[in-house]
Amino acid sequence: MGWATGYIDKLKRGETVQFRPRGNSMAGKISSGQLCTVIPVRLDDLQVGDIVLCKVNGLQYLHLIKAIQGKRFQIGNNRGRINGWIGENGIYGKCVRVE
Repeated sequence: MGWATGYIDKLKRGETVQFRPRGNSMAGKISSGQLCTVIPVRLDDLQVGDIVLCKVNGLQYLHLIKAIQGKRFQIGNNRGRINGWIGENGIYGKCVRVE
């Protein structure tokens, strides 16, 4: 169970969630503690540069889609670090607002 498990469960039920992630890996896009609104994912709408709530190698992230190859997505932060590649089942929601 990770920091986002409860939010992921709600997204899987079709609910929109809001939370305030902590950390600096997304500085420039999301500052630590800013309110983020995440909606259930529509895989057809995902593009490089979208911020998604996802799981890579067992860890939960609110990070960027860096590349797309078919139904595979490369996930990374806004500081140049790449977390890895995941399939479509590893993406749970898309961030649509940062306040």
